[in-house]
Amino acid sequence: MNSTIMRTAREAKTAVHEEVINFSLDPANGTPIYRQIIQQIEYAILSGRMKSGDKLPTIRSLAVELKTNPNTIARAYGELEIRGILETQVGSGTYISDKKPVMEDDIYGDDSLNRKIREVLKRFIQELHDLGVENRELVKLIDAYIKEVKEK
Repeated sequence: MNSTIMRTAREAKTAVHEEVINFSLDPANGTPIYRQIIQQIEYAILSGRMKSGDKLPTIRSLAVELKTNPNTIARAYGELEIRGILETQVGSGTYISDKKPVMEDDIYGDDSLNRKIREVLKRFIQELHDLGVENRELVKLIDAYIKEVKEK
């Protein structure tokens, strides 16, 4: 299930529907859906894909996009609002505030940003293995890509 959060109207005029975040929810991973939404919004903010003033979709529209209960979205937005990460302006919408999220450490002392990075790497490596890419080829591909990006 995916959804996109758009920049505020004034930015959208110059950024023409710039995608900021795609939600990727996995009901089978054991993490409640509302927590997955919270984590993905936090990661988008920490990575700079979402900035202060960015507008989030309405609860109802995001629930329809994600095919989930509106109460789930409301719970995620509500928790982020209580923590000061989101601000709701009645009649206008819900926006990213100036406050940055603080990533929590898990019981093993590993912060959730590092945990998320490992999850992404695990999926990435598995997808490449599924395509028949061996580990030594994987390293060469990544090195070549990094060099290509630096040249641009």
